[in-house]
Amino acid sequence: MFKDILLAITPSELCDCAADAAFHFAQRFESKLVILHVCGMVQGWGEMEFLESSGEVGRIKAQVEEYYKDKLRGLSNYEIKVVPGVPHAEILRLARKMNSDLVVMGPHTKEYAEQRSRQWGMAGSTLEQVSQRSRCPVMIVVKSTPYGEHKFMNIVAATDFSEQADCAVFYGGQIARHYKAGLTVFHCVERNGGSADRTEATRAIDVAKARLEERYGDKLRGIQSCSFEAWDGMPAMEILKLARMREADLILMAHHTRESDPEKAFLGSTVVQVALNATCPTMSVNRHFDLRCGMMYDQSGEVVTEPREATV
Repeated sequence: MFKDILLAITPSELCDCAADAAFHFAQRFESKLVILHVCGMVQGWGEMEFLESSGEVGRIKAQVEEYYKDKLRGLSNYEIKVVPGVPHAEILRLARKMNSDLVVMGPHTKEYAEQRSRQWGMAGSTLEQVSQRSRCPVMIVVKSTPYGEHKFMNIVAATDFSEQADCAVFYGGQIARHYKAGLTVFHCVERNGGSADRTEATRAIDVAKARLEERYGDKLRGIQSCSFEAWDGMPAMEILKLARMREADLILMAHHTRESDPEKAFLGSTVVQVALNATCPTMSVNRHFDLRCGMMYDQSGEVVTEPREATV
């Protein structure tokens, strides 16, 4: 399913959960795995150009290999890359170059345990920038997930009926078909402050549920178990609640979708809150991507990327 995976990490326990997920997928699907660490920001702009010539890059690469040596024994097709530069720019550059079909990331910040909400919500954070601009799906893994023969059996795809959210829903449909998994498509009717009239709220929920079935029903036919849910409340809280009720293995969402141009949109607060607090991985999908052949489509349905020929 995933043929070329990019794992963007810092070799520390902060990214262990993301690394475990990427190693598992690489083993399960016999994928090409590229492990990327971007260095240079700590040293400062003036020293970045000297990292390669000084041998520091080579030393860091050896540290990465040593840190993951036990888990790498089960992989036959992997490469470790350590490059100086701006993290999000280098991750995106390499993802495009290798034509990856999945980027896997963790929190990437030492202050994560104490300041995770503020760090993840920053407009310039690595996670936000990559999720915003990536041409392929980005899986955000914060907590440990089952290792080994783990499968996606229950998937939740959240939508606000935008074109970007459609990408997440239809990608979820592809994964559900591959794993013969259950798929729940969910929309949250936001409360506009105060205590809304329940009759009005119930009417809005019924309208939203009918709209879900009309918009996605035909295109999701053939999935073993597909259902549509609409609740009212705060989107992040309701998505998390539904994911717990469904015992979800994966949550799919688009990044912030109020901006019509996906290149200008930032990772929205709803995605941030869900990714931080979900017990399963959260995947950010902002473009149409064909899981079967690795082609990426624009919103008009035109192919943007040629069939996959990964070269790193």
